[in-house]
Amino acid sequence: MKSTEKAGQKKKFTCDYEVIHEAVVKRVQKKMPEGRIFYDLANLYKMFADGTRVKILWALSCSPMCVCDLAVLLGMTKSAISHQLRFLRLSNLVKYKKEGKNVFYSLADDHVRTIFKEGLDHIKE
Repeated sequence: MKSTEKAGQKKKFTCDYEVIHEAVVKRVQKKMPEGRIFYDLANLYKMFADGTRVKILWALSCSPMCVCDLAVLLGMTKSAISHQLRFLRLSNLVKYKKEGKNVFYSLADDHVRTIFKEGLDHIKE
């Protein structure tokens, strides 16, 4: 590989010649999930692309909360919070539990907590 750089531009790395490393390609190809898996993964990460949803996930990582509590915490309407919770539910990132007339939301499972924590840890580095 060689590095090319022009004044004011970032470095670009290119191969000096084209070589296909068949063994590597085949090994990785055998491990590669179906295309649908990548589509689903991309959609999962899209849920983290909205600041409001990230705030909701952070709050729920601290404690289960109802829509009213989340609305007060984030200074938003219950309708706006419910709208975002719907997306998070459909993506299996949050779940809900009814207690009488109250509905409490929480993170769907420890995987969500781990994804969220790892993302925060990465940002703080």
